[in-house]
Amino acid sequence: MDGIASRQAHIIGFEFDEVVVPAHPGVINSETLAKPLHMLPVGGKESWSVQFDELPKLILRLHLSDGTMGLGEFYRDHEWTRVEQIADNLMGRSLDQLILQKLPIPLCREYDGFECAIWDAYAKQLGVPLHRLLGGALRDKIAVSAWSSHRTQDEIGPWVRQYQDQGFEVIKFKCDLEDDVPGWCARIAEHAPGMKIIFDPNQRWENPGNARPIIREIEKIGNVLVLEDPIPRWMMLDYKELRRFSSIPIALHVSLPYIYQGQRPYDAINAIAHGAVDGFNFNGGLAGFQQLDHIARTAGLYCWHGSEVDLGILEAMYVHQCSAAASCVWPGDIFGRMIRSHDLLETPLKVEPPFIHVPTDGPGLGVKLSEAALERFGISKRRID
Repeated sequence: MDGIASRQAHIIGFEFDEVVVPAHPGVINSETLAKPLHMLPVGGKESWSVQFDELPKLILRLHLSDGTMGLGEFYRDHEWTRVEQIADNLMGRSLDQLILQKLPIPLCREYDGFECAIWDAYAKQLGVPLHRLLGGALRDKIAVSAWSSHRTQDEIGPWVRQYQDQGFEVIKFKCDLEDDVPGWCARIAEHAPGMKIIFDPNQRWENPGNARPIIREIEKIGNVLVLEDPIPRWMMLDYKELRRFSSIPIALHVSLPYIYQGQRPYDAINAIAHGAVDGFNFNGGLAGFQQLDHIARTAGLYCWHGSEVDLGILEAMYVHQCSAAASCVWPGDIFGRMIRSHDLLETPLKVEPPFIHVPTDGPGLGVKLSEAALERFGISKRRID
């Protein structure tokens, strides 16, 4: 079918599968530690009260009148009412009516799930990989890190060594003030020499007075690659001082899906204007992440792509984004299949540590859903047409 005529095909339906995909046993954190990682409130529960793999995810199959199907995946803890209202608003529209960089969808966590499916359908109609809509791939494989949440002092060294033996060169850890971070670094240097570490306190070192002694100790060991969000994000002047104080690069996490925390692209501009960071962890949908990449690239800074330890569709989208992003140099957080018990894909994304390859199984995202996995992990289905 001619590409222009094909893009005039209109949306005729939405097929939703709600799933809960648990993590592999023991891979999130040490069994003796209880450290829920979902940073946003859930229902009547406060932040940091729910483990991420307990929350449902939503898989979308967007159907067009010409038979094209676009795949989307939503961030965890979606809101059904909003999902259905957005779907109703999009029903009947042709792709030619939609501006990809600004879809007729309100600013919300559900935006990127719909955006992913629409861009996937558009690329499939053109017969091109998704990254072509972003300007084309600069690289065909993306550096990625291993990952863990909190670990005990006795466990951390051997735990990291297993990832180094697989070929990973960097591992990312969550941490807070209760953790002996310098002790972790020493154990890792002993058991996995040469392995680099990204520490993400998620702002929980609270203030520079807490952060400086920790930083001095880990500097002496010398195996930390980047320190992400050590203190609260509003403390830009303190970020600047920590950057001067430390030889370890300081990164700010700008996560556009954190709508309710007010995170926006201008946070990156503000950090650069203050001289507060050496780079970024960026999360966002297709248009949003490209905007953030352009900001970092213009400033001559590096970034990596963050995640919410997602499933295969979102991770495929992330790989396409990273492949087209000049600033995306640091190893990214695309490690969902390592942590989750399945990614819901017929063929998993190809990981050859320390890299993940751009998927090539057809146009668009280049991946196919596993119907068997949807059935196994599904908890509900809805269809709008």
